[in-house]
Parts: sequence; structure tokens; C-alpha cells
Amino acid sequence: MGEQKTTIDMRVELLKESVVKAPVVWKEGYPYFVHPLSDGVPRQTAELLTAAHDLISENVDWDSIDIILGIEAMGIPLAAALCLSSGKPLVIGRKRQYGLPGEVAIDQSTGYSKGEIYLNDIDAGARVLVVDDVVSTGGTLLPILRALDLSKAVVQDCWIVFEKGEGMNKIRAEGDWPLNSLVRIEMQGDKIVLLD
Repeated sequence: MGEQKTTIDMRVELLKESVVKAPVVWKEGYPYFVHPLSDGVPRQTAELLTAAHDLISENVDWDSIDIILGIEAMGIPLAAALCLSSGKPLVIGRKRQYGLPGEVAIDQSTGYSKGEIYLNDIDAGARVLVVDDVVSTGGTLLPILRALDLSKAVVQDCWIVFEKGEGMNKIRAEGDWPLNSLVRIEMQGDKIVLLD
């Protein structure tokens, strides 16, 4: 009988360890973990950003990507790092309206806020890599994916650092987008629990 080997990726372990140690605050009755990759505080380290960047970059078929879409605010550092390493152009889904031709306004609603995200400069047919820090309820990512579909862009790949709760599963039930995450967690009160 052959010996089965299990390889532990220390970069994933670093992300897991960092998130379970993250402080938790409550916003309008909603438990919110505070992490450098999702909030920029406590301070961001090159080691954490490099781990997330490398894990995503190694799993993306870069020949099939035309543009990277980073979601404001904390999708920006990761998307910028991916832009620099891949040479692919980058646009940001912003919380500010510019009124440029072709701008797409998207209503988004998270567990603790409501607002709009604006997409600009994503052409029909463009093969898009969507990058963000956390999906909790899916209230931001789902409308963005739907808007990309309506604008005739192609969601070629989508990577989230932290998949929290059932939001990604709700999005998976709504469409056939390629959804990936690095670390899956759930909140049990003010405790962060790893799911993988």
C-alpha cells in the first residue's frame, strides 16, 4: 500500500494563524474581524501580502486574463501587487462616481453598510480577474459579478483572501462564476473559527 503524502503550504498556514489571532469588533450587531489584509490595521506586513499574492498568482492562468479588477478598499493592495507581478492592467471598483462614459453603478449591501460601487474602463469581452479581501454576505461581490456579466465582460477568475460564513456559497448558487478563496472562516460570536 502506497504512502499518502500531505503537503502543508506554510503561506496558507501563515494566513490562517494571522486571522484566528485577529481582533474582533462589533459594528451594528455584526462581528467584524480586523486584519491587515482586510483593513490595513494592524499594520500590513510584506510577509502577509506576499503570501496572499503568491498563492493567488500561482493559481491564475495569466494568459487568459486581460484586466485585474480590485475592489475598494482592501482589494487594492493585493490587486496592485498582482498587476506589478503579472504586467496586466488594473482597474479599481470605486465607491466614488466619476461620470465617465460607460461607468456602471452597482448597489452593494454588506453586513454593516450600504452604498454604491462604480466600475469604469472594463470593455465588453474583457477577461477579468476579480480580487478582493473578504466575502461575508456576498452583498458586494454578487452585484459586481452580475454587472460584469451585463456589461458583457467575462469573469475569468475570482480570488478572495478570506471567505467568511455563507456569502460565497450564496454567490455560487446564483451563477457559474469561478470563485476561489484562500482561507475559509466563520464567526462564532466574537471567535474566529477556521473551516479548512
